[in-house]
This record gives sequence, C-alpha cells and structure tokens, in this order.
Amino acid sequence: MPSFRNGAVEIDYLDEGEGEPIVLVHGFASSKNVNWVYPTWVSELKKQGRRVIALDNRGHGDSAKLYDPENYHIGIMAGDVRALMDHLQLDRVDMMGYSLGARITGYLAYSQPQRLRSAIFGGLGIGIIKGGGPGENVARALEASSLDDVTDPVGRTFRAFADQTRSDRRALAACLRGSRRLMTRAEVEAIKLPTLIAVGTTDEIAGSAAELGALIDGSEVLDIPRRDHMRAVGDRVYKAGVADFLNRRP
Repeated sequence: MPSFRNGAVEIDYLDEGEGEPIVLVHGFASSKNVNWVYPTWVSELKKQGRRVIALDNRGHGDSAKLYDPENYHIGIMAGDVRALMDHLQLDRVDMMGYSLGARITGYLAYSQPQRLRSAIFGGLGIGIIKGGGPGENVARALEASSLDDVTDPVGRTFRAFADQTRSDRRALAACLRGSRRLMTRAEVEAIKLPTLIAVGTTDEIAGSAAELGALIDGSEVLDIPRRDHMRAVGDRVYKAGVADFLNRRP
C-alpha cells in the first residue's frame, strides 16, 4: 500500500477506483482493512463508480505508532486526513467515518466544511457531544498483561478485538487517552453539509442517532436494524443506505 508523511508521521493509505472521491476513516482499534476492505465497502463503492481512499489512522494498521497521548488529539488526527487529501490533490470529497472516524469526520465537517461534499457518521450519534464508549477502562484493558486479567466487560471486548487485529496496544491506549475531545452543541449545529447518521439499533456506544440528527439541519438518520456497534459495520442496510444517500446528495 502507498504511504505519505504528514510531518514526521508516516500514514498508510489505499487509493482505488475512478469517479467521485470518497474518503473512509476507520474506527478506534480498527484499520482500513478491517473496517472497509474486509466488509467489502471498498469493492462495492468502486462498483458504484467511486474513487475510494482510506487511511490507517496514526497508531493503527500500518501507519506510524506513537505513544504520547498528545499526538492523538482529534484535530491532529483530522489533520492527517486533510494532509492525505492535499497529498492526492483532492479539493472536496464525500467522507464517511465510523465511530472514532466519525468524530474525525465531524471535526472536519465543522472546521473545514469547504473540503467536504457530504459527511456520513457511522456508529456515532449524540455521543459526539455527550461522550460514552471506550474510556480509561479500555485503556487499562489494552495495557493489561493478558485478556485473562481484564474483568471490565467493555474493556474485554476492545482488548479481544485489539488482540484479534494484532494491534499495537500501547499505541491504542495513547490514542484513546488523547482523542477524547467532544464537540459542543454549537459546533454540531454549525454543520451545514448533507449529512447521514447511521447507527445500529442495539448500539450502546454511539448514542442516539435521532438526537444528533435533530441538531444538524437537513440531516438524515439511518437505523441499522438489530446491529450493535461492532456488527453494524458491514451490514447490508448500512451499505444500501449510504449508496442511496450518495446518489441523492447535491
């Protein structure tokens, strides 16, 4: 896979297909492959005539691993996405993020709206303001000697996922501690882009999609039936809803 440097940080990415560009930003403890390639997002978006760009966030996948939480502020991670767009000479893109990737997408939708044609928030609802999801319990679980030492149920879920994906757990713990910035209600209300909010109906991490949708004028909410935070990623209802949204957006 190709890579580029944003300052001293090397970022791995993929760039496939032709057509209108969409940038995909994966979730915490995941990667471009786990979040987007293996669930067939990349191949299906290419079939729909789109150019698909996806990166490994810093600390994840094949990108550089950093161990200071100060290197993982949301604005810094969003800067990697913006730098990738600059590297590929992309002025404006559709952007879809999942979970942490949706928070990065939200930050850019607010701070750099001229760079986005639309924003898709997957696996994230009102939690973008109210918080929730993995916290210090998960960071401690990632730093534990083994999964057997982790008793917190949420911590066990993320630790098992990190072990499965063979992630750098120390880098993930630093990312988790550094990327906790939440958006304010005023920042969210300032988003004026075409926006889709897609959350599983049994997702206990994302927060209410409808509550977030009520704050973004003209946004659409997509309920992904009977899917929790982990299992919604590759759901066919999610994929069909995104395809329909992208085909209709101005």
